[in-house]
Amino acid sequence: MSNAFWNSLNGTLTGVLEMTWPMILISVVLLSSLRLSYLLKSKEEFVLHKEILSLFFIVYILCLFQVVTFQDISNIGTNNFIPFREILRYDFGSRLFIKNIIGNVIMFVPYGFFVEYYCKSDKLKSVLWLVFIASLVIETTQLAIGRVFDVDDVLLNVIGGVLGYYIYRIINKLGDAWPKVFKSSLFLDLITIVIFALFAFCILGR
Repeated sequence: MSNAFWNSLNGTLTGVLEMTWPMILISVVLLSSLRLSYLLKSKEEFVLHKEILSLFFIVYILCLFQVVTFQDISNIGTNNFIPFREILRYDFGSRLFIKNIIGNVIMFVPYGFFVEYYCKSDKLKSVLWLVFIASLVIETTQLAIGRVFDVDDVLLNVIGGVLGYYIYRIINKLGDAWPKVFKSSLFLDLITIVIFALFAFCILGR
C-alpha cells in the first residue's frame, strides 16, 4: 500500500487519540484505584494481565461512546438505508475511505475480540448477533441525537467484529501450542506490562 494510505490511517488514529486521551487517562486512574481498593479489601486473587485486559475493555467502551456521539457539525451528511451506497462512494486509499470505511471496521475489532474472550461461545453466529445489536443501537442512537443512520456502518462494524473474533480464535489456538513458560501468569503479566507501557506512552506523549 502507498505511503498516502498509511499516512491517512495514522492521521485518523491520531485524531481519535487526540479526542479521547483525557477521558482515557481519567478513566484509567479512577477505575484502577477503585478496583485495587476492592481487591485489597476483599482479598481476592490479583491476576495482572486479566485485570488490565478488563480495564482495556471498559476504557474501549468509553472511547467507543465518545467517538460515536461526537458531534461533527461540519460533516453531518444524510441518512443512508441502502446497503453499500456509502461504501462504494469513496476512492480506495483516500482520506474519507480511511476514516469512514477502514475506521468503522477497526473500531469494532476489539468488540469482537472481547465478546469471544468473555463469552467463549466458539460460534461465529453468536458473535455476529452481539456485534450487530451493538452497532444497530449505536446507529439508532446517532439518529436520535442529530447525527445520521448509515446501514453501511453497521455492515462495516460487523466485519470488524468478525475480524476481532477470528483474531481471538487464532491467538487462542496458537497459545495451545506454545510451551508452558509462555502460558504462565508471569510471562503474560510481563507482556501485558509492555503493552500497557506502550499504550501509556502514546497517551501521555500527545
